[in-house]
Amino acid sequence: MKRRSPLWSQLFRLRGDAALTMQAQLRAQIIAAIGDGRIPADQPLPSSRDLAGQLGIARNTVVIVYQQLADDGYLIARPRHGNFPNPARAGPHRAAAPPPAPAADAAERERLDWPARMRLHPSRQRNISKAADWARYEFPFIYGQFDPSLFPAAEWRACCQQALAGASALDWAQDLITRDDAGLLEQIRDKVLPLRGVWANTDEIILTIGAQQAIYLLADLLFDETTEVGIENPGYPDARNIFSLRTARLRPLALDGHGLRVDESLRGCRFVYATPSHQSPTTITMPLERRLGLLRRAEADDFLIIEDDYESETSHAGLPNPALKSLDRAGRVIYVGSLSKTLAPGLRLGYIVAPGPVIAELRALRRLMVRHPAAFIQRSFAQFLALGHYDTLNRRLAVEQRERATALAAALAAFAPELHHPAATGGSSFWIEGPAWLDARRLAADAQAEGVLIEAGDVHFFEDNPPLNCFRLGISSIPAARIREGVRRLALLIERQRPP
Repeated sequence: MKRRSPLWSQLFRLRGDAALTMQAQLRAQIIAAIGDGRIPADQPLPSSRDLAGQLGIARNTVVIVYQQLADDGYLIARPRHGNFPNPARAGPHRAAAPPPAPAADAAERERLDWPARMRLHPSRQRNISKAADWARYEFPFIYGQFDPSLFPAAEWRACCQQALAGASALDWAQDLITRDDAGLLEQIRDKVLPLRGVWANTDEIILTIGAQQAIYLLADLLFDETTEVGIENPGYPDARNIFSLRTARLRPLALDGHGLRVDESLRGCRFVYATPSHQSPTTITMPLERRLGLLRRAEADDFLIIEDDYESETSHAGLPNPALKSLDRAGRVIYVGSLSKTLAPGLRLGYIVAPGPVIAELRALRRLMVRHPAAFIQRSFAQFLALGHYDTLNRRLAVEQRERATALAAALAAFAPELHHPAATGGSSFWIEGPAWLDARRLAADAQAEGVLIEAGDVHFFEDNPPLNCFRLGISSIPAARIREGVRRLALLIERQRPP
């Protein structure tokens, strides 16, 4: 009589709505069960017919998986006896964990003062904090995330598949060392940068793992402990924190209604970090005359400008704002951009445009850190740009975010007229300034308990005792239909803080 196996249908649970195919799910689950020792080495797996019947899938699916696993050494096929787990792959045959250390050794380890041995303590810096589970909240006014309903999944999947097809399918699989995907560099040169009015050769462009790594690389390459660096205040906390790891000589630069002030406060800076297209976090767009004044001041005072052109492609007018670098005739602007921010932040793909000698040194420096961004992502993104999907996405986002910005402005005017914000010209957030008595940190905590996520703004200020009455409302991940109700709930929480 044929012996029945354990309850295989409970050991292997396949889902029809999963992203993986039934074949891929079954393969992964059999490998996991072998590795965990849940299938004894002397226990044959069911026949393909039996397992297919228990799981409710096609027999051919099981046959293919068994054959693949036998070819890959996970199963041993014994004629007339079945398929058995390979003992070399099974959990019980793995090297045993080392025995517990003697108590004396444990005590010695506890006496090691690791903080004292560390040169840096980045975890102690003031950083932006966001809920990891933001997607489960009903009103996620959270910045820097995306709306999955707007993600062009079919187009991105097709581009990934094309990166795996054709004569050059596995070119990306090699170690590029200091190089980047030539096709993506050409797409950035020919399609992305001209929209910002920027013209560059491919040897003046380097790809990075997001714009944040671009800033980190530039600080590593250009700053030392004596470098005087001007930063906007309020400004981008991660740039401030990155720069502070290289130099203590950071100079906060004031803003006004036109963005970064251009005055005597810039004198003595060797570098100025600026976000002229959408100032971070206030979203103010620097007008043309102010930009020209900043460039004139850079020449007169002999400093360089690091332009972070984040979100310039999401102008509510439908066209990106011309970059500061497009006006630069003296070569004083180093340009930082992002490709993945609007598509999917998790793809982490940015770039730097700078003179050839700077790019050459950045490539050598990047090699010591991460070699290069994932070449497969680069190749897929090159296809995404070449086929026009990136342009289509940006046009769609411009329309959607203009609708959301209009809804947010109307809701704020209706429910919270005491709150002030710059006019929204683009980007995916509003910078809100409340009454002097408002504590945005308390508001953020109260709002989260009510299903509303906002970001307190104090972390964006340079000073140790920053204003507490500012906060940021993101619109990239909340549907327009939910904005009004979310603001209404927020306004009720603000009223709770109103002084008697």
